[in-house]
Amino acid sequence: MLRNAQHGYYQFPVLPPAYTSWMDEQRAWTTSAVLYDQSFHMFEVYIKGPDMLRVLSDITANNISTFDKNRGKQLIACNYDGQLIGDAILFGLDDDECVAVGTPLALDWVRFQAEHGNYDVEIKRDDAIGFNKTGRRTLFRYQVQGPAALQIVEKASGGTMPAIKFFRIGEFSIAGHAVRALNHTMIGTPGVEQTGLEIYGPSQYREEVKDALLAAGAEFDLKLGGAQSYSTIGMVGGWIPLPLPAIYTGEQMRPYRQWLGADTPEANMSLGGSFDSDNIEDYYVTPWDVGYGRVLKLDRDFIGAQALRAGAERPHRQKVWLVWNDEDVTQAWSRSLFSDPPTKSFTFPTPIYSTFQYDAVLHNDTVVGASTRINYTRDVGKVSSLAMLDEAIARDGTEVTVIWGEPNGGSPRPGVERGHVQIPIRATVSTAYPA
Repeated sequence: MLRNAQHGYYQFPVLPPAYTSWMDEQRAWTTSAVLYDQSFHMFEVYIKGPDMLRVLSDITANNISTFDKNRGKQLIACNYDGQLIGDAILFGLDDDECVAVGTPLALDWVRFQAEHGNYDVEIKRDDAIGFNKTGRRTLFRYQVQGPAALQIVEKASGGTMPAIKFFRIGEFSIAGHAVRALNHTMIGTPGVEQTGLEIYGPSQYREEVKDALLAAGAEFDLKLGGAQSYSTIGMVGGWIPLPLPAIYTGEQMRPYRQWLGADTPEANMSLGGSFDSDNIEDYYVTPWDVGYGRVLKLDRDFIGAQALRAGAERPHRQKVWLVWNDEDVTQAWSRSLFSDPPTKSFTFPTPIYSTFQYDAVLHNDTVVGASTRINYTRDVGKVSSLAMLDEAIARDGTEVTVIWGEPNGGSPRPGVERGHVQIPIRATVSTAYPA
């Protein structure tokens, strides 16, 4: 079902591909600042009521005890076997209200648990444009990212912006309208002092706030960021946004699958890449595999806690960056255009063509993991990817091979050329972003 699903790589709605060029916009996040409009593509679920904290504590694998008004918190949602369903960011709106923001994978699980458990909470969903029947959003969201970000926002606020600690939320005004901002950075480029604020407020004021930010940013060379450069920004911070959710097997998960229905993203997103297994569970990951092991809080009970405790001392795959060989990338791109049969097409800056991208990574002809997010970024000057590899291989400088292209010559999905051939691409492991 997933191999033949018609949805390909997620396209960011409303955003143009670029405002200047994607390379120019990538440079801005290390030299000045870039503004990304996040108002349209992210899913949101509002949770309100006296049991807000209890329902979140029962779901997430990390510590939630300090979460309250004007705090940010990550949500890490697992199934009953401790395998990852998805993640999201929680924004504390009040002592008994928050909004969870991210992909639908974790948010649907939150809604299901809240609605089917014995919780005194109200749930309201606000889906991304394209999935939202109203065509409207409750809040606008702008990410201002880069060395000049704080100066720009402070100027736009007319001096009303308070000091905001990391992963805390501040309240102030822009263009005469009340806004809030979460202090977090989407980027961690070595040698560059990074700051980032995610600013949000009522959607009816989005244009006025945006204009004020752009006016304040003119002297700092603030750039507007389009969909192409936005699709690459998570690579820098090391976030794997779309591992396959571990929901498709198991009797305990059957009620959830039936509740989701055939029209949900989980039933229509596509699985692609050269990693090919008949067992869907081979695509499941744990929090350790995607780099969340250090924030797990296993001394309490939550969905999946028992399984995670039992597996804590076992070997885990580790998240790493792979730097792809220039010569092999060039050959793959060239052969996709000028050879017969061609290789899988190679587009820039984001070659990904499936919702869930899993390309086989080999070491000495043995599969040792999967490469997922793939991007070209100007600060690295190369194609690189995020991968989950066996512990023994996840060492700086280890040489591996990524297999590029679909098994069996492709699939009937849009964006996948029929009759293409696979090609090996050499890559080097890096345990930190290779800028």
